[in-house]
Amino acid sequence: MSAKRIQNAVAAMAMMLGGCGSPPARVARGPVEPIAERLKTADPVAGATVFAACTACHTIGAGATDTDGPNLYGVVGGPVAGRRERFAYTAALREVGGIWDAPKLDRWLTDPQRFVPGTKMAFAGLPDSKQRADVIAYLATQGGHLPSP
Repeated sequence: MSAKRIQNAVAAMAMMLGGCGSPPARVARGPVEPIAERLKTADPVAGATVFAACTACHTIGAGATDTDGPNLYGVVGGPVAGRRERFAYTAALREVGGIWDAPKLDRWLTDPQRFVPGTKMAFAGLPDSKQRADVIAYLATQGGHLPSP
C-alpha cells in the first residue's frame, strides 16, 4: 500500500471517529454570528489546515480527479451537485439545487446529514463556526468566488 493511500486511510478513520480534522475544538455556546460576519475575519490559511483532513475523500486542484468525493476546485459559487458531470451525486443532494453560497456551505459543513438527509457524505460536520468560516474562505481561494449577498 502506498504512503498516500495509508495517509488517506488514516485521515478517513479520523473523520469517521471525530469529524474532519483534529478533535473538535471547544465550541462557544450561544448564538452563532451570521456567516457573512464570520467571513470578514475568516483565515483561509487556517481553513487550508482544517481542510487537509478532507483530502482523504476530496481533491482540490484545478483539473484533479474525483475520488470518494468530488474534486472541490471551484465549488464556492458553483452549482450544488452539478459541477462534476461524472460524479455520482445523490438524488438528495441534487434536489437541494442552487449554488454553493456561504450560507449553504455553512449549513452543509455544520452537519451534512441534517442539511441533506440521504447524502452519502460520511462526514460528521464541523461544530466550530470559526473553522467553518475559515474553510469556506479557503475554498473560495481555490477557483471559487463568494457570491454577493
